[in-house]
Order: sequence, then structure tokens, then C-alpha cells
Amino acid sequence: MKCGFVSLVGRPNVGKSTLLNELLGLKLAITSDVSGTTRNIIQGIYNDDEAQIIFVDTPGIHKPTHKLGTIMNKKAYNSTEGVDIILFLVDIEKGFGTGDKFVLNKIKEHDVPVFLLLNKVDKIKNKEVLLEKINELKELYDFSEIIPISALKGDNTDLLIKCIKKYLPEMDAIYSEDELTNVTTRFIMAEFVREKLLELTHDEVPHTVTCYVENYEEDEDCVHIQVLIVVDRDNIKKIVIGKGGQMLKEVGIRARSDMEKFLGKKVYLETYVKTLKNWRDREKYLVELGLEETDE
Repeated sequence: MKCGFVSLVGRPNVGKSTLLNELLGLKLAITSDVSGTTRNIIQGIYNDDEAQIIFVDTPGIHKPTHKLGTIMNKKAYNSTEGVDIILFLVDIEKGFGTGDKFVLNKIKEHDVPVFLLLNKVDKIKNKEVLLEKINELKELYDFSEIIPISALKGDNTDLLIKCIKKYLPEMDAIYSEDELTNVTTRFIMAEFVREKLLELTHDEVPHTVTCYVENYEEDEDCVHIQVLIVVDRDNIKKIVIGKGGQMLKEVGIRARSDMEKFLGKKVYLETYVKTLKNWRDREKYLVELGLEETDE
């Protein structure tokens, strides 16, 4: 069979996590319209009768403004080391900008097949315009494949899987069929809460929030989960809690729904909010929250 590692790279908010979820057929990585939603390297494992594909979702590569941003970039760069294929996602609706050029220059340092994935093609109604964009972009680099896709609607994702298989080495599967990811269930539960915060607060609470599971207890019928929401300013804490606690309540309702779908069990969720000033720049907090810099 075929087996190998495939890295998804691109600037923030081009649809990497949405594509990962679509390819796997389950919600593994959180998504939002807020740039930089993904902070950790998340592996999702795809299996069929012909291949095992280990997809590596990465933080968007960007110009960092704090220590957390620097760590996110390093994680993204490291994710392209030792992989078999790089999937370079570009938001075709917004066009190929300076941020995309920066990412492409980093990709050029690796001697592996690179697929250019033109995401959000469902937004381009004029197909002649799409063909013109493809012709322009194929001059930038010797891409192994150029595939227009819609991660949100699943357009051409079957074709993408088929093309990936052509480039993967012949080898036995690395993971068993029941393994879905490299991240813990606790991590996924915390991310569900963070996603709902971003979803409900939009631009008010961008990188100033993170979530951490402080307690996770599972029995036969249900799971009890306590999630700490960390912000860096008291005024952000007020937004997260909301008037009369309504925002925090709605976050809990939506997050619990995703948790129950993922776990297949009833979930009792408790959330509370704490202010840790400048946590994104302080090593102590990054370590405690599982976002520390590593040598990997």
C-alpha cells in the first residue's frame, strides 16, 4: 500500500483546517474567520484500502508580533521537514499576495513534490478568470500538481486524494486504523471551546484567548470536563463572560454539542475565565498552556 506524510501550509485563514476536516470526514481541527486560529501541529490520519495518509495541519505562516506568534511560525516551518508532499493552499478569491510569496519561498527550500491548491474556487464564478489565474501562478514554481478546490464544499477533494496517492512511497501503514490523530482528546475539547469563543466574539477576542482542560473525568455514561479560558486583559474577560454570563453560557452550549458528537457521550461542561496579563509573551504561561517552544 501507499503511506506517507503530507503537510498543509499557507498563510493564515486560507482554509487549511477546513480542508483537513473535509478530507478526514470529521471535525478534528477548529476553524474560524480569525487569522491564526490554528496554533499547534495537528496530524489527521486518513485510511482507505489503498493508502494511509498522515495529514499535518499547521499554523498559518505570518509576521509575528509576540512570542506566541514566533513559536507558531517555527512549528509551521518544522512541519515541512521530512514530509513526502507539501500542499500549498492559496485563497484564490483574494489572489496571490506578498504573504503567499513569503510562504512559497520557504517551500522552495524543500526537495519534495509541491501541490498548489487554489482554495475557495466556488467563489469564482467566471471560469475564464480562474484559468487565467492558474496560468499566472504556474509560472512561479514547478508545481507537481495544480488543483482548484473548495475545502468548504468538498469540490475536487476526491481528485486531491487520488493525486496524493500517486506521489506517496510504497510502504506499510504507520498507524493502526483506529488512530485518528496525534493530539489528545483533552486538547480537542479545549479547542472546541476556543472555536466557539472566536465564532461568537469575532474580532473582539482574537489571539488574546486560549483554553486549557483542567479536569477530564470519563465514566460509562458521560464525561465531565472543566475548561479554563485564559485572556490577557480584564476587559476581554468581561466580553468572554458577557452580560449576566450569557456569552459564556452560549459558548458552553455550542462547545458541548461538538464535544458530544466527537465523544459519542453526554458531556457535563464547566467553563471559567482567568486573566493572565501578557501570557502570549511569557514562557511560564506558554509552558503551562501547552504552547511552549520545542526543539522538534
